[in-house]
Amino acid sequence: MQGILYEEPTVWLFLLVTVIMGGWLAWMSGRAIALTWRPNWQLVVYMLILGLFVRFIHFALFQATLLTLHYYIVDTIVLLIFGFAGWRYNRAKQMTRQYHWLFERTGPFGWKPRAGAEIRPELL
Repeated sequence: MQGILYEEPTVWLFLLVTVIMGGWLAWMSGRAIALTWRPNWQLVVYMLILGLFVRFIHFALFQATLLTLHYYIVDTIVLLIFGFAGWRYNRAKQMTRQYHWLFERTGPFGWKPRAGAEIRPELL
């Protein structure tokens, strides 16, 4: 996988910077967007910017290449996965907590209408 997903000599640097540090920041960004009831397309913009910062950390600390489109795309895809997971997890929690008479949780990332609840389509 070295050369495809990461350019550092070991996978541990990729996991530390992109997955752990960047993933945590992406999850928290998704959480913040969900908690302020903003649409999820704004998350894409934030993750594109966060991808630049993750590339800079790779460059500054581990002598990786700063301006490579390939590794920027890989880092940004990982960040998007964590960001959308954080957004969806917190949105599901919001919908079931704030509208508990309308929705029930179906898992960590989903919700469904309660039996007998009349729901407008834009709430789903």
